[in-house]
Amino acid sequence: MTPAAPTPPARATAEFIAIACGGTGGHLFPGLAVAEQLVKRGCAVALLISPKEVDQRAVKNAQGMAVVTLPAVAWQSGSRLACLRGCWQSWRASQKLFRARPPRAALAMGGFTSAPPILAARRLGAKTFLHESNTIPGRANRWLARFVDQAFVGFPSAVSRLRVREATVTGTPVRAGFRWGEATEEPGREDARLTKVAQCRSALGLDPAKPVMLVMGGSQGASGINEMILSALPILAKRAPHWQWLHLTGSLDADKVKQAYALHNANATVRPFLAEMDLALGAATVAVSRAGASSLAELAAMRLPSLLVPFPFAADNHQFYNARAFAESGAAWLLEQKDAKPEKVASLLVELMENATAREKIQAALASWHAPKAAEQIAEMILSACARSADSHVRANRTAPVTRGQSCPRSDTMERRGLSVV
Repeated sequence: MTPAAPTPPARATAEFIAIACGGTGGHLFPGLAVAEQLVKRGCAVALLISPKEVDQRAVKNAQGMAVVTLPAVAWQSGSRLACLRGCWQSWRASQKLFRARPPRAALAMGGFTSAPPILAARRLGAKTFLHESNTIPGRANRWLARFVDQAFVGFPSAVSRLRVREATVTGTPVRAGFRWGEATEEPGREDARLTKVAQCRSALGLDPAKPVMLVMGGSQGASGINEMILSALPILAKRAPHWQWLHLTGSLDADKVKQAYALHNANATVRPFLAEMDLALGAATVAVSRAGASSLAELAAMRLPSLLVPFPFAADNHQFYNARAFAESGAAWLLEQKDAKPEKVASLLVELMENATAREKIQAALASWHAPKAAEQIAEMILSACARSADSHVRANRTAPVTRGQSCPRSDTMERRGLSVV
């Protein structure tokens, strides 16, 4: 598969930075947040994503940046040969892309799309970075860490698990649309928060005056969470008939879930996927969620109380450790899927939904997990590293001896990157 060429930047001298962030929403959405900050700073940005439907849908509204699809395939049982073939093809596609315009920097957000473009960019002299959002780094980032110049991490515990030259705890970036939660918690802003909640509910066709239970399983849905809610629904429909449900099922279970809510006369909006997740989190009173790091960062930004049900088959059980970190600090409630009996699920959700004091305690704890400047910090650190690299090249070229008839070292490369050659 040949990647589409990125759209030309507005200025030929703009810094060109590549962000490899495809595979899941947990990798892509934080990458989008960093990309938005780099674009604000005048950079030309290319998002490198996978062919997966979740990637293609998520970038439809990306503005001011190029989107390049690489032929990457996830490392899964039965598809390892396809994954290796996809890595080779992605590396060749990245090389072709970068030869047309070498990037000054490349950032990997983790996952199976990340390694080939970072290695291709490194070979051309780019500064290289990775971001690890989970408590336990993923396989791709663990392998890639030894090759990058710097790592950014969401949880401090991830630093000791990465063999990297330099690591900085930044938190996990969230997109600008998820940032209003922090502003409306200021003194005297309760009316503004309630107004915003009502606007989000109205935008989704919900009653602004009634509480909303949001059920989500990450960017691709979660059959385990769907089944858990449906098993508890006969109890909840009787105990809480006034609730509104916003249930994001993923592509496989939408019809079945719709039928179950209809059977119990529950007021439910069921969708396979929702691009406007800021509206969903803004409308919700409580959420039931998996514990991917990106979802947790968004819950923290929106100060949304949640019952976390970690995906039990996540690599290295990292979702459990993410959720446990939140639960131990009081920022969420934790329920393992193996313990999710219908009566227990119903009891926890009713308590969380009806107990305003419990929700307020969770919201206060969530504030400590929100890193409001994570995307800005990562963007600034990338650009600072690029500037230091540019200065060192200029100094080297000023002092390097040049004999008559010999070109200045690396001048052709520097000119392609928009640097003046002294």
